[in-house]
Amino acid sequence: MKKRIAILGSTGSIGTQALDVINTHSDLFQVEVLTAGNNADLLIEQALHFQPNCVVIANKDKYEQVSSALDSHDIKVFAGSESVEQVVEMSSVDMVLVALVGYAGLRPTYNALMHHKPVALANKETLVAGGTLITKAARENRMPVYPVDSEHSAIFQCLTGEGDNEVEKILLTASGGPFRGWKRSQLSEVTKEQALKHPNWSMGRKVTIDSASLMNKGLEMIEARWLFDVQPEQIEVVVHPQSVIHSMVQFRDGSVKAQLGTPDMRLPIQYALSYPDRLVNTNIKRINFAQMAQLTFEQPDSESFPCLNLAYHAIAQGGNMPCVMNAANEVAVEAFLNDKLKFLQIPELIERCMSRIAFKADPSMDDLFATDSETRKLAEQFITVKN
Repeated sequence: MKKRIAILGSTGSIGTQALDVINTHSDLFQVEVLTAGNNADLLIEQALHFQPNCVVIANKDKYEQVSSALDSHDIKVFAGSESVEQVVEMSSVDMVLVALVGYAGLRPTYNALMHHKPVALANKETLVAGGTLITKAARENRMPVYPVDSEHSAIFQCLTGEGDNEVEKILLTASGGPFRGWKRSQLSEVTKEQALKHPNWSMGRKVTIDSASLMNKGLEMIEARWLFDVQPEQIEVVVHPQSVIHSMVQFRDGSVKAQLGTPDMRLPIQYALSYPDRLVNTNIKRINFAQMAQLTFEQPDSESFPCLNLAYHAIAQGGNMPCVMNAANEVAVEAFLNDKLKFLQIPELIERCMSRIAFKADPSMDDLFATDSETRKLAEQFITVKN
């Protein structure tokens, strides 16, 4: 039988590439559910092509548009964020791919695990904000969480087959983004257009800005802490501009395993959907080592890019502090994209929120949502003052 996939966030970068993978392997996978936030036109186009059981448009104002377009097809249409959370409960869903952007992925991921659905996770903010709750839900319901981020997929692949061999260190690679090598003085007046020009990867706007600020590596470090049950001090970020080695694992005997590949998100998406099998995909470009001039590595510049250190501070403190950091970052990035903040003000805003929001050592889901809401309001107030 085909594996029936629910794709949460089907119109984004990961979602569209996941559909490309499913289209390539239509003998193995079928689309059961598609959800989108606002892009009704693309959601309709995807639904007409893949004929899922149901679709969800989170923006309720666009329900009529989607419903009328799919009225003559045997496709159920729902609306609202609550429907995104609930649709993962369907008995016809075999796996949930969470490709939502930001904090919106937390409740649907938790709900999927609580209803015994394996999760392919492409939403790092879910584990950043709610790592304790998500890992507990996965453990208690004996459901796997397969990483989709290229770096975490690489680590997962390096660990496969290693059994109980002790991990000494995870080496999390970073491209360095569009401003690699820039000093703080050079970053003071960078534009969003410059920040959105990633040298290697094609990604959504939010994650591209996170890559430029190195917050993406901070989020990935916290995600790796929960996915692989290691301590933050065991995770070292290494800048690797060529983006060929996607990450490495160093074991207690000193051996290092690395996973290499071209910068193509379809590869980790496919591996998460098909694990433990590796499927043939001739659409993914192969590495030509004879044409590869060099592979280089360097330390990240935490002085010019302080977001990485903020992430280490947040996970060291624990509790709701990573949630505070994540919420403040989401608001700051959106403000930068809307020309309301300068690039260097992103970490300043995050740090201010982390110093002001009340700390909770063992937050519940409700506590996390209260923290997220309070942080966003505080961050918006800071932005208003700056403008």
